[in-house]
Amino acid sequence: MKHSRTHAATPSRKQDHVLLTVHKDVAFKSKRTGLERWEFVHNALPELNFDEISTETIFLSKKLSFPFIISSMTGGYADARRINKNLAEVCEEHRIAMGVGSERQALENSTFHSSYSIVREVAPSIPIIGNIGAAEVARMNDISPAQKLVELIRADAFAVHLNPLQEFLQPEGNTNFRGVLAGIERLVRGFPIPVIVKEIGAGISKKVAERLLNIGVSIIDIAGAGGTSWAGVEILRREDKNSAEQLSEQFWDWGIPTADALLEVASLKRTFPSLVLIASGGIMNGIEAAKALALGADAVASARPMMRQLFAGGKKMLSNHLHQWRKELQGVMFLTGARTIEELHHVQIIRRNI
Repeated sequence: MKHSRTHAATPSRKQDHVLLTVHKDVAFKSKRTGLERWEFVHNALPELNFDEISTETIFLSKKLSFPFIISSMTGGYADARRINKNLAEVCEEHRIAMGVGSERQALENSTFHSSYSIVREVAPSIPIIGNIGAAEVARMNDISPAQKLVELIRADAFAVHLNPLQEFLQPEGNTNFRGVLAGIERLVRGFPIPVIVKEIGAGISKKVAERLLNIGVSIIDIAGAGGTSWAGVEILRREDKNSAEQLSEQFWDWGIPTADALLEVASLKRTFPSLVLIASGGIMNGIEAAKALALGADAVASARPMMRQLFAGGKKMLSNHLHQWRKELQGVMFLTGARTIEELHHVQIIRRNI
């Protein structure tokens, strides 16, 4: 741990994160996802009926109504149980996947275990993804602690968050990242379920993805820049305004834009055909989700926009939002002549100079 100031307790920090992402402007200031530069070529002769379109896909051996994940956000404090219960119930209703927030707190004590386990209780049939931070993985001598986290939620996959930028800026951050790759490899070799490696908003480069694929990782979430700035979240959490604070402001827009990271890592599918690619990072609607799928993603994930819908209008508003995303995805498929998600991967999409 690198900072000398008093460390916030894990539950308090987790609650800070949720409240800041919902109520404060923590978007990137000038950097965009890059998806705005891409445009579908309109097909005026799609030769299909709208009701022929199927958005279904298989993810983690389970059928989804469309290739979407409400990405990992919360857990590990009192109100997280209510939030996760609501999120999971909506995901079960819509037959989409869900990730819980970092389970680090569950390793510290059992006080808030139900804030995680409630997800599987109310969503028995969908893919559920657990997760832990990279620094925690680096210091695990064996996989048994992570295995307990998998069992807690009966996870279908387990994600490792690569978040060096967040840890660098977090007042209580852990910047001991030596040994992360070896720790991930231990999980890959020891787990009976897939290991997902994801960034949290600064992007994964082709070079990093290659290193992960070479140790057996088969699912990567590029989580690019352009949506929520976790650097911004941590900057807003800082209580004092000293010279270090001024330095940290310069990192608000750090990262690889989502479209750029997606294209880089998708190019590896030629060498690693089993790669499953998740696109996240500032994807705000069904049309942008369709762009990500056409550019090489197998599934799309979103966190902050979904949480904001839940906080603003409860499960009904979130459910309506998901209906809208799926309808927009179907609209793109109709207007490009794609009957299935597989066909959407091959429709014509071109880059515009903006």
